[in-house]
Amino acid sequence: MITISNFNLNGWSCFLPIFLVISQIINNMGKDGLVIVYTGKGKGKTTAALGMALRAVGHNHKVCMIQFIKGSWHYGEMASSKLLEPQFELVAVGKGFVGILDDKSPREEHVKIALEAVHISREKIQSKKYDVIILDEINYAVNLGLVEVNDVLDLIKIKPANLNLVLTGNYASDKIINVADLVTEMKEIKHPFQVGIKAKKGIDY
Repeated sequence: MITISNFNLNGWSCFLPIFLVISQIINNMGKDGLVIVYTGKGKGKTTAALGMALRAVGHNHKVCMIQFIKGSWHYGEMASSKLLEPQFELVAVGKGFVGILDDKSPREEHVKIALEAVHISREKIQSKKYDVIILDEINYAVNLGLVEVNDVLDLIKIKPANLNLVLTGNYASDKIINVADLVTEMKEIKHPFQVGIKAKKGIDY
């Protein structure tokens, strides 16, 4: 049992602030699932999420990764995830990066696909079948204007208490960062692209 006494500090009552802090601590003690954000300009955001997925599968947890941007390209995880089925499910929805490289899709098509990815994410979250759900590159999708930040906040709000929800991608919104439990910013110090080395199979994709 916790006993809280009301007292004055320089004429101000300190009962309410202490009560609110302790209430928050008690609420957090019962919180199993986390909201985790990997953002920043450095490499490794999706890689970190995949590492978490591998660890979770090792505990027989069920993981789903929904890719908001990379869906039309071939990445190593598209094949390796099949080796981890049925514990690891990968849903590639996007049509590739927007407005760069070989992108020939109209913006409207990117928006349509991104909204479909939000719909799929909502279904997966509400199914209560998963221990970890990764929304890959969703932060980037918000920054590009393909997804509304309020849609992402709604996904966080409907998250079951025991679900770990991971959001990757650069330019994470402050609104998302504020409600997250863990935020890691990847910082680029050196990158092989700076000296003309192209993306490497098995390392970058």
